[in-house]
Amino acid sequence: MPGGLLITGFGPFPGVPRNPSATLARRIGVLARPKVGGTPVRVLILRTTYAAIPAMLEPALAGAPSAILMLGVASRARRVRVEIQGRNRTSRLFPDASGRIAARPTLEPDGPAARRSPAAPFALASLRRSGIAAIPSRDAGRYLCNATYFRALREGPPTLFVHIPLPPRTRRPAKASARPQRQTSAEILARACAEVARGLVVRGRAGGR
Repeated sequence: MPGGLLITGFGPFPGVPRNPSATLARRIGVLARPKVGGTPVRVLILRTTYAAIPAMLEPALAGAPSAILMLGVASRARRVRVEIQGRNRTSRLFPDASGRIAARPTLEPDGPAARRSPAAPFALASLRRSGIAAIPSRDAGRYLCNATYFRALREGPPTLFVHIPLPPRTRRPAKASARPQRQTSAEILARACAEVARGLVVRGRAGGR
């Protein structure tokens, strides 16, 4: 996928049997295609395992995408979080979906303490313009979200990670109405993120980060 847009989400992990980031990633992929002017779009749903980094993410990065939008769920978050950086750290407290824990406290023993995303301020402003009450975050955690973000930021193209809250519990559907239904919050977020994806592609075409 040379020069294309890569969108990633995650599969299930302990405590989250249905990961909403996968659903959101697929929807953004559909919405982003007409916005990015013929740029190829690939949606990749990563297994929530450390092994998925070399097995799934790194081959996708080897395709030299021109922009990368990454999505994950933060189970304790109440608002959408734009991650400013990925940190060179892990935790041995939380096993991945295969039961494995991180092998060491750092992701790259010789790597920097953190890698920042220059695209984060743009993305935060774009989401807010679209009506999403997003907030900046300097801590992407010590789990797979942070690990994949830190790895992707090593590549160079505009790269961003967005954490989303868990959706509220499913409610009983309302009775049918003759009036057209308003967009759901999930659809609003998907459209807002598709606009962010478009901006990342534009930045990539201009040679920015």
